[in-house]
Amino acid sequence: MVMSMLAGATLLASTILGTGTATARPGAPAAAQAADVPAEFGTDWHDPVTAAPPVDRPHTKSCQVTLAETQFRDFTPYRGAYTPPRDCGDRWSKVVLRLDGKVKGRQYDRLGYLHVGGVEILRTSTPEPSPDGIEWHVEKDVTRYSDTFRSPHDVEMLIGNVVDDTYTGVIDVKATLTFYKGRPETAAPDRVLTLTDTPDGTTLTTPRNSERVVAEVYATGSGGGCEEFWYLTVADPASYSCKADHGPYREVQIKVDGRLAGIAAPFPNVWTGGWSNPFLWYVVPAPGAFDVRPLQYDLTPFAGLLNDGRPHRVEVSVVGVPAGQSGWSVPVNVLVWQDAHRARVTGGLTEDTATDIADTSTYTPGPENRVDTRAGHRLTVSGYLDTSHGRVTTTVTRTLANTSAHRWTEGENTDGLDATWTDDETVGVRGHGPERSTHTRRTYTMNGATTLGTDDRLRTVLTLGDRAAVVERRDGRRTAWSRLDDTYTGDASYTVNVPRDQRHAVGTSRERYRVHGSAGCHDRELATAQGALTEDRSRC
Repeated sequence: MVMSMLAGATLLASTILGTGTATARPGAPAAAQAADVPAEFGTDWHDPVTAAPPVDRPHTKSCQVTLAETQFRDFTPYRGAYTPPRDCGDRWSKVVLRLDGKVKGRQYDRLGYLHVGGVEILRTSTPEPSPDGIEWHVEKDVTRYSDTFRSPHDVEMLIGNVVDDTYTGVIDVKATLTFYKGRPETAAPDRVLTLTDTPDGTTLTTPRNSERVVAEVYATGSGGGCEEFWYLTVADPASYSCKADHGPYREVQIKVDGRLAGIAAPFPNVWTGGWSNPFLWYVVPAPGAFDVRPLQYDLTPFAGLLNDGRPHRVEVSVVGVPAGQSGWSVPVNVLVWQDAHRARVTGGLTEDTATDIADTSTYTPGPENRVDTRAGHRLTVSGYLDTSHGRVTTTVTRTLANTSAHRWTEGENTDGLDATWTDDETVGVRGHGPERSTHTRRTYTMNGATTLGTDDRLRTVLTLGDRAAVVERRDGRRTAWSRLDDTYTGDASYTVNVPRDQRHAVGTSRERYRVHGSAGCHDRELATAQGALTEDRSRC
């Protein structure tokens, strides 16, 4: 079993946990000359690096607070205390989270989270180390959690790990927040809430004057089982090792008092041991691996119902997961903007309409077995609020689609996938001022195969794409826009079932991260070979 079994075995952690970047340590060479590229992987390689842009930092006074500085050897969470900075006030133009890590020896990829006052501000995974050791860091704009940072809170962090005679890598981390004085470019939420556990499930109580409500869900399939590779699962009678009742379609839903309030396509995360081949990811990780992007749901159409001062049941579920099977984590933050001139805002839900989920998988047996999947769903919700500036109606329309072709041979010695997911959302606002809309279309792609030859040589070739197009309009006129294209390609091979020094592993990878629009441009491309950074090019 090549991909589903070998790759699933590379992630032992069963407890898991804006734009983030991982960069090389200061002073590391930007690129290696061709003569410096080793013939195969050795005991050391370049520190992890991504082509994503760093967080822009204002040129204003700043203050830094350490959230955690610890080592992870097992599944014991770090617990500490957060105190707001003394010398930077309580309003900030930007708050930047930085995670610095280092590890050496032998270790699997691990998943982790960081909570402040119960609010999840980071979900992350780790690179796999070289025997000589690596360092990496992640940066993230966390200004939207400013409400949480204004008060003292408990801090909890966990990167579940196993250290023994074989897996020797102890994970050292330091997490800090840097606060920059000044006004933020966009208004941060007035409140950041988490769900409350009750005997009847999880509930949410919002302020009675809420005029915008957005839920964040950090959804990841993980734990080393089949749900880590949910996009490869098949339904009976297909003869594949990872089964699911209806095949590979997954959809993350959020419900309010039992009513469907939001749908989203999960990102097909690949951790640094994934697709049976860690040599793909030693230097350049897959998009989003070190800074997992939360799914966002605009729940403003439900604000009129939520604003009655009572707790409301909020449930998050993943469509397609076999009943009783674990493997998904879906913690929720709720961001709330309040009406500054009214103590209570009333309103109502006027539309909540969903199509039936379309989900078909066709199994074609043969020398190369094949499952073709076509799936999708559409939801429209609309509601109004009577605010201090008049009646405002918000309508959210979201359409999901997934197509995939999964093919494998007997024994899964060849295992390949060609898949595309689209998540198309429009949020329209009518009422006070000009009519406004934001249209976001996200597209995720995965195309690759793992092959195990008769000579025990395992090869993985893989291309991943993370794309997004965003257009904002006022009274039909475009006022802002952006386009993102983050593409990773990799090709790596090694000999299995032999000691590490006999694997003769080779691998190349390339990432190009392009984003351009009304706010500017970033275009960076990285290339690696056998752990050496061979190209680092910026085009903007």
